[in-house]
Amino acid sequence: MKEMIAFCGLACHECGAYLATINDDNEKRAEVAQAWSKQFKIEIKPENINCDGCQSESGRLFSYCHVCEIRKCGMLKAVQNCAHCADYPCDKLDWVFKVEPETKRRLDRIRATG
Repeated sequence: MKEMIAFCGLACHECGAYLATINDDNEKRAEVAQAWSKQFKIEIKPENINCDGCQSESGRLFSYCHVCEIRKCGMLKAVQNCAHCADYPCDKLDWVFKVEPETKRRLDRIRATG
């Protein structure tokens, strides 16, 4: 599977929502919904686990992607991901870097290799 990196540095190609969507796997949707409901302390239903990656314009996005400031900024600036942005790193990314430290390492690697 081709590597797909979200604007924020999350690896879409490893994300349960993305994998459930591209494989149309309802069992995986239920698994992800249960895990994310517990992790984020909100109710997420399996039918809401659909995502083609945050750079997709197909409309199949996880609900948070529709309000994500990082996604909005990346789309507006038309960058492949935040590593390619002249303003990288910016404070919009702070919370992602705290929750998922690998995102910063991944974006830093991408930025270093051009």
